[in-house]
Order: sequence, then structure tokens, then C-alpha cells
Amino acid sequence: MGLMSLSGRPEHVRRQISAAARAFTEGKLLPRVDVLALQEADMRTKRTGGHHVAEELAAELGMHWAHEAAGIPRGVKPVKRQWWLDFEEPIDLQDTGDTGVALLSRLPLKDVTRIDLPWQECQWRPRLAIAATISVGTQDVRIFNAHVDPHAAVDGQLAQLEVIATQTEATTLPTIVLGDFNTLSRQKCIETREFLEARGYTTPFPTGTPTWRTTVLKMHADWIFVRGVKIERWGVAKPLNVSDHWPIWAEVAVE
Repeated sequence: MGLMSLSGRPEHVRRQISAAARAFTEGKLLPRVDVLALQEADMRTKRTGGHHVAEELAAELGMHWAHEAAGIPRGVKPVKRQWWLDFEEPIDLQDTGDTGVALLSRLPLKDVTRIDLPWQECQWRPRLAIAATISVGTQDVRIFNAHVDPHAAVDGQLAQLEVIATQTEATTLPTIVLGDFNTLSRQKCIETREFLEARGYTTPFPTGTPTWRTTVLKMHADWIFVRGVKIERWGVAKPLNVSDHWPIWAEVAVE
């Protein structure tokens, strides 16, 4: 809406990164974070004041990090879709920065893998996931962080999840699949949950748990699914307002 000029972005985003770092370490809204999954993690875009969000947040948290850039096609103009998805400030057509997904971890990350997802609805915004393995004691755990297309219909979203599921089936390790699934309708929530539960995953989050918010709308966009590990506690970190999503969290027990 033009309420903040680009000249104020560098300082504003710096404060937001610091506020997030405090929230993820002080243990008030959620437990101290060991592994953090980011979606829409901008990398030196004009809209984020030139900050590399994942790198700088990892530095403040003292974490290892891995980031995969979406690869925004230059000069491809966004097309308006559902009105409630048009609030996001688009990346400038000629911006040399990018956005993407990231994993931050207090434990070293290994076997980092980029997963490109099929994307037809929004040619200006590729969708992707990132996977990595961490070692908890002697046990390796594979983590998948996805950012699913909000514009796609249910079948389009499930096609993206199918690509991720194919990757998860290639490992025998305990697995965590999480991220912004953009399940912005009850039907999308139901279909996504059934898709992953049919593949042996569980989640403690009730269908319809609000995680994405505007001033009026509150929808269930974000999920954590596990297989081979147990979630002992979970929650939604309200009212952390450094994003249009509230962070969701889970404490995972690894044998």
C-alpha cells in the first residue's frame, strides 16, 4: 500500500531479523529453536532492503544454514489470481535479488538437496523445497522444507507434494516434512493431510489450526509431519508478528 518507502527497508528488516532471533532463543513464545525452516527467505531483494535473511538470521542465532534460491525469472510480470494472495509486495521485475527456502540448524547440515516442484499456475514464482540431514547423537534425521504454490488447485498442490514424497521414499531415515503448504481452504487441508498420512506420516496439528493471518483472514497454511520420530509437544508461536505467518513449532524425540 506504499506505507513504507524503500529507504526505510534496510533498518526495518534489520530490526525484524533481530526480533525473530530473540524470539527463537529466549524461550517465551516457543522453545529455544534447534532447527528452523524458512520459506520466502529473500536474498538481497529491494523489498527487504538488500538483506540476505537466512544468512543474517543464522549469524545472529549462531547456526549452520543452507539456502536454495527460487530462481525468479526476470521480466515475467505477475498475474493477479485470488485477491487474498495479492497483498504480497512482488519482487521488482528487474530486481537482481531472489527469494527461496532455507534450513538453519545448531547441528551441522549434510546432504543438502534442492527439490524443484512442478509449477504451472505462477510462471513468475517457481516453487521448491530443500532437504538436509542432521545427526542427533548417533541417529540421522532427514528434514524436508517445502513452499507449495498457493495459487494451484488441490491437484496441483498434490502434484508438488508427490515430488517431495518420492524423495522421502528414497531414504530409510526418520523423516520430518514441514513448511508452508498453503492449504488455504479446508479441502486443501484435508487433502494434504490425507496424502501424507497415507504415506505413514503423522501430525499433531488439528486441521484448521490458524497459522497465516491478515487483519481479517486466518488460515491453516503451515504443517509439520513426521515419520519415525515422535512429537512430544507442539504449538503456534503467537503473537510473533515479524511475518504474515505465525511460526509453528514441535519438540521431536529421536531414539
